[in-house]
Amino acid sequence: MNINLTLFGQMVTFSFFVWFCMKFVWPVIIASMEERQKKIADGLDAADRALRDLELAQNKATDQMKEAKQEAAGIVDQANKRANQIVDEAKVQARTEGDRLKVAAEAEIEQEINRAKEELRTAVAGLALAGAEKVLGASIDDKANRALVDNLAAQL
Repeated sequence: MNINLTLFGQMVTFSFFVWFCMKFVWPVIIASMEERQKKIADGLDAADRALRDLELAQNKATDQMKEAKQEAAGIVDQANKRANQIVDEAKVQARTEGDRLKVAAEAEIEQEINRAKEELRTAVAGLALAGAEKVLGASIDDKANRALVDNLAAQL
């Protein structure tokens, strides 16, 4: 066996193998690698977009929380103001009602005083007539008695 012929045969076979690989195998492997590389790049881009979206969402959520807190504080302030206003209105209404009741009570007291004075006048007039009857020893008629009592009551 000749080493040159073997070596030449191996070179031809190896050249055929290289040509076959470059023609049929290599493009498939390169295409797969490029496709895989594109998928990885797309995945990284999607991850970057997701991180940006997440950051934007967190900022938006923070802003909304601040707005909600401010709105809640405003509502609480309005509720406190309204509560104070209601308390003040109730105080004013209670004072008005108290003044009205006081005036009504004073009017009733005044009526009771007048009634008591009238009863006292009548009682004093009756006592005066009884005393006068005893002093005079004679009875006076009812008409004259009534006129005398009314006159005495008016003078008291």
